[in-house]
Amino acid sequence: MNLSAFVLLTACSLLTAAIPAIRISEDGKGFVRSDTGEPFVVWGFNYDHDESGTLIEDYWDTKWDEVVGDFQEMKSYGANVVRIHLQLHRFMDSPDQPNAESLKTLERLVKLAEKTGLYLNITGLACYHKDMVPDWYNNVTEEQRWKIQAEFWENVAKICAAGSAIFCYDLMNEPVLPGNKQESDWLPGEGFGGKHFVQRISLCLNGRTRKQVAREWVDTLTAAIRKHDKDHLITVGAIPWAHTWPNAKPLFYSDEVAENLDFVSVHFYPKKDKAQKALDALAVYDIGKPLVIEEMFPLSCSIEQMDEFIEKSRPIAEGWITFYWGKQLDEYKKDDGLAEMIKKAWLEYFIHKTPEILDSSRDVMP
Repeated sequence: MNLSAFVLLTACSLLTAAIPAIRISEDGKGFVRSDTGEPFVVWGFNYDHDESGTLIEDYWDTKWDEVVGDFQEMKSYGANVVRIHLQLHRFMDSPDQPNAESLKTLERLVKLAEKTGLYLNITGLACYHKDMVPDWYNNVTEEQRWKIQAEFWENVAKICAAGSAIFCYDLMNEPVLPGNKQESDWLPGEGFGGKHFVQRISLCLNGRTRKQVAREWVDTLTAAIRKHDKDHLITVGAIPWAHTWPNAKPLFYSDEVAENLDFVSVHFYPKKDKAQKALDALAVYDIGKPLVIEEMFPLSCSIEQMDEFIEKSRPIAEGWITFYWGKQLDEYKKDDGLAEMIKKAWLEYFIHKTPEILDSSRDVMP
């Protein structure tokens, strides 16, 4: 099937009835549709900001038609999951007071996902813009901060519990813990575009092990969600430290921490000519639960090498999520520059790869 025909065929099925919930398979190693029991492979996009870097909550009220168009476009490209990133300060006006308007828009987004036939990976507690983090969240103790985080998740879960389009709740994007010294900042440092994608869950271990702190934090937030939503899956988007230090072991996905996490989520950006190193690191996170590569992009390697990583990860991975920033294929121009042409080529690859990924009967490489 050529590229145009595939996009047209997918676009014709955009408006769907309520979609079935996704559950863990009986053997605990994959995902299945709750209505038929058929395998479900995650294939989708992070939809965190637009082409200019503006976060979704900063424009979804005034540019809702663009959001609708982006969801339709992502569906037409073959995606079945969209990962959104919710900023804490947009959803909480104070430590115990949620923002009703943001929650209302989130509910609207859930309905859009259901209508479009896409599942949502709802990643929360983001503080990507450091200068927007309120003092009542930043200048607090660990106990107070976790209480605010639990309040955030309770309010989100109330909205999403009945939604058929919820794939999962991701407790936080790339949480980290301190070493053996007292830290002073919840946000360790800037990432791409001046955003703070990494967040500490504690500033001091206070005699506890890192696994003890991680387990207590995970259990606190999962309990907040389970007060209102007993069914939808829960995960944590982890940095794969084994990719940097080959002898590193999982923290959030260790036996001591991961009991209440339904599946593994890790973020991988393979380096040029080092796909095997990334695969070796990925194997560390094969702990008997479904595994999703929640972020991926040919940032430091070619598309061909990224494809090698995806293909060779298929024996242990149950999903892959890349990025979509609201720019459609026909909007890319030859004079946009190299970076834009890479994005265009990657979108074309995503579309071509979709039938292979979603064909669960296809043999995968050992």
